[in-house]
Amino acid sequence: MNDKFYALPKEKQDRILNAGFRVFSKNSYKKSPMNEIAAEAGISKSLLFFYFRNKKEFYLFLMKTAEELTAKYVLESGCYKELDIFEMMYKGLLAKAEMMRVYPDMSTFALKAYYEEDEEIHEDIRKIVEPYRKLSTNTALPPLNPNDYKEGLDLTMMYQNMYLASEGYLFQMQNNGKIDIDKIIEDYRNLINFWKQLFLK
Repeated sequence: MNDKFYALPKEKQDRILNAGFRVFSKNSYKKSPMNEIAAEAGISKSLLFFYFRNKKEFYLFLMKTAEELTAKYVLESGCYKELDIFEMMYKGLLAKAEMMRVYPDMSTFALKAYYEEDEEIHEDIRKIVEPYRKLSTNTALPPLNPNDYKEGLDLTMMYQNMYLASEGYLFQMQNNGKIDIDKIIEDYRNLINFWKQLFLK
């Protein structure tokens, strides 16, 4: 499937992917015209339909690609091999930051697609995300020794707090316009150091 697309050089593949991520992240599925995506990618609309039969196929391809790329970047970061929860989260953020360098609108698209209610694609989106929803992030957490942390601290709540703060920070940066990846990395390292002072003995 999509052999014609995969036969393209990676640079052209990424141009088409980023055009789709960008246009669909700004509009609903129904209000995202394929001619705008083609123009953004620097190709003709007919050529875009040569690679993908219709808008639905392209949209679902983008969603599946977003899920696969996220898993690939995070796995390759080595974050799940970390025994220190703070370094695990930092490496996970680095993976997302590097992903944003290549695909700046991908995570915004994925979030929007997750909540897309259009009847034409709603059920297909659910099928794509369901395997990922069943995965529990907590199963990948390193064992936490309560003796390393301040007395009485709820470690599950601590992790949830850090995770939600991380996701919220990335979301805010993405919605501020031009993304400064190096600033994101620097800010997050400072945040990690703050959490260490806050939670560790």
